[in-house]
Amino acid sequence: MMMKIALLITDTRENDRDYARSEPGFHTALESLLLGFREISDVEVHVISCLQKSVFSPEKIADNIYYHGLLVPKLGWLRTGYQGCIRAVRRKLREIQPDIVHGQGTERDCAMSAVFSGFPNVLTVHGNMRLIAKLHRARPWSFLGLASVLEHLALRRAGGVICITKYTEQNVRKLNSRTWIIPNAVDASFFSVSNAPDEPQTILCVGLVCPRKNQNALIDALAPMSHDIDFRLLFLGNAPSGSAYVETFSRKISQFPWVNFGGFARRDALKAALGKASLLVLPSLEDNCPMVILEAAAAGVPVVAARVGGVPDLVEHEVNGLLCNPVDADSIRNNVRQLLTRRDQAQAFAREGKRRAHAQFYPVFIARRHTAIYRELLERHRSAATV
Repeated sequence: MMMKIALLITDTRENDRDYARSEPGFHTALESLLLGFREISDVEVHVISCLQKSVFSPEKIADNIYYHGLLVPKLGWLRTGYQGCIRAVRRKLREIQPDIVHGQGTERDCAMSAVFSGFPNVLTVHGNMRLIAKLHRARPWSFLGLASVLEHLALRRAGGVICITKYTEQNVRKLNSRTWIIPNAVDASFFSVSNAPDEPQTILCVGLVCPRKNQNALIDALAPMSHDIDFRLLFLGNAPSGSAYVETFSRKISQFPWVNFGGFARRDALKAALGKASLLVLPSLEDNCPMVILEAAAAGVPVVAARVGGVPDLVEHEVNGLLCNPVDADSIRNNVRQLLTRRDQAQAFAREGKRRAHAQFYPVFIARRHTAIYRELLERHRSAATV
């Protein structure tokens, strides 16, 4: 029987304030999930995104996937608890009449709109806003402070929570005992990347330049190694101006000739960088399910990552990569040195990483796991209604 699913997703045109783009866009994990749903014939998916300005809204983005862009004035967003978004989504859902509503992420409006939708619902937690707010010592009325409070409320009201790592599940269970673990899907095109490392060897680090991602500590950790190993450290990601952390990062780039910054890289540029990289390093102080680890694994690039958050769910030490202590410079440096100098071992890790990525994170596999959860929730909802 056909199942009708409403997916509440942030359109990147809203996230980037780029309303002139002609097509909707979504973050990598969600685009990959949609690729999986395209392959399932007995589901009809309605993607709903709230935006502060009018944008082009195609009727469909695939044969079985519809798109709805909803205009919500600025007053209806974060500081009112997303009341405008909640009301706009409710109106659209009454037209669509979905079987289930899935709020993708607690960072913005999607979770609140899902749990107040009036339909059976489930949430996926991508970024643990309560934990991130605590790490940054966020002020109560800051973005992180408010997002943390709203995440807490949404998790308590949700019909269930999909956690992408054990780390998230452990932090959600106190608020909602009905949980499942399903990792992110990885864009299938990353499996087609042909990895042929440059000389000198390139170490790639991808992510927003900020204290949580710990780029400055990575530079400091690798500086002593630059005297005896020829390598290049390439950073990709946004670097917000006006941040003291970014100013320090910029000074370090100018100080060390082996450090380069390429700015934000869209998917094709990231695949090109992975094709030339000898190694991906992710020294985060907190992370849930970093997409770049999955993308590197799919592309056949060995990984050194911090032993934090959900990362150990993705990287098994000395099996498909290495785990380091992100606050210990020796730990970072020694693990990076090991994979730069032991290329046979690095290639063995990369092969195992690619095998696991294909078996565990391929889009249609992840999408089918989602539909199984939807059916479980709906059956439980029907049973409760008959009692």
